[in-house]
Amino acid sequence: MEYMRKQHMEITKNLIDKLEKEQTLNKEEYLYLIQNRENCKDYLFERASQTRDKIYGKEIYIRGLIEFSNICKNDCLYCGIRKSNFNCDRYRLSKEEILECSDYGYNLGFRTFVLQGGEDSFYTDELLCDIVRSIKEKYPDCAITLSLGERSYESYKLLKEAGSDRYLLRHETANKEHYQKLHPKEMSFDNRIQCLKNLKELGYQIGAGFMVGSPFQTEENLAEELVFLKNLDPQMVGIGPFISHKDTPFKDKESGSVEITLFLLGLIRLTLPKVLLPATTALGTLDPLRKRKRN
Repeated sequence: MEYMRKQHMEITKNLIDKLEKEQTLNKEEYLYLIQNRENCKDYLFERASQTRDKIYGKEIYIRGLIEFSNICKNDCLYCGIRKSNFNCDRYRLSKEEILECSDYGYNLGFRTFVLQGGEDSFYTDELLCDIVRSIKEKYPDCAITLSLGERSYESYKLLKEAGSDRYLLRHETANKEHYQKLHPKEMSFDNRIQCLKNLKELGYQIGAGFMVGSPFQTEENLAEELVFLKNLDPQMVGIGPFISHKDTPFKDKESGSVEITLFLLGLIRLTLPKVLLPATTALGTLDPLRKRKRN
């Protein structure tokens, strides 16, 4: 047993060294690391931390997040704001309220505003472009990031021309079969991926991301995520553990793992050294260390 453990440790160390040098592995190599993470997590975190420090030092980038609507046309099986959740208190902010939030954030020192909401048809291209232009005209030194879900190519184009700089669209899973188990039949995996491609083509800085430990997810799926992200080459990757919500069909499913999420963040750092990795709400919610500090 000890011999086998040492052998696995040597293999995983070599794979991590290869990843750091070449910034890519194949699916089987990623899978081996995930399956043998206990043998190599400390070494991975060491190498990932050094890579991060070489590029970013100890800097932390703060974003001003404006959640302007929790109304959504979609019925994703994992999401608390899914349209079938009638226990959710719904809201949407007016243009004036959104601009007031940006004024407040600017005075606090924020220089990136993230406008995020459900797929709410109330916010037409005309209204959203007006909001983006208004913020840009008042604060030309600020970046605007949008997170509005799936829209048409023309919609993305208009929003880019209005002054949007970045767009966040989590794909949630890179496996089509798995995607279909998490979403209603009306939603299309192919369209989600095409939206990311459209955003890249239009010149946005893009963010993608996935849930860790979502229902029906396998370790092989996680390895596929890393290959997908390498090929997509986004500027930001947001990942966090799946958290079961009491008002969804997945209410009785087990939530995802902080430990695996952190390991995957280390792999992503070595795969995409310059990528921005946000501290996600889901990860902070499940992290017991954070809870102890808060209490």
